Amino acid sequence: MWFQVDTASLPLLSTPEVISVPCSERRKEIKRRQHRRNKLTHLKNRLTKATKSEKAEIARKLRALSPGAEVLITNWSLEEVDR
Repeated sequence: MWFQVDTASLPLLSTPEVISVPCSERRKEIKRRQHRRNKLTHLKNRLTKATKSEKAEIARKLRALSPGAEVLITNWSLEEVDR
């Protein structure tokens, strides 16, 4: 986020400056969750047309992406093509 500093309230600054405010940890975690959810949706959509080798690759990516990957692999019926 960017904020414009009002120089009238700060006598030490003679020109307006832009100050960067870092994201909070909560905002970062929300972004990570949204990104993970979008990737999972993308992988699930690819699953319908996937070949056996592509399904194994999707299972590998699930393991790298999500801590609950084994549950997803079971729910998506990928355990027979994996390993």
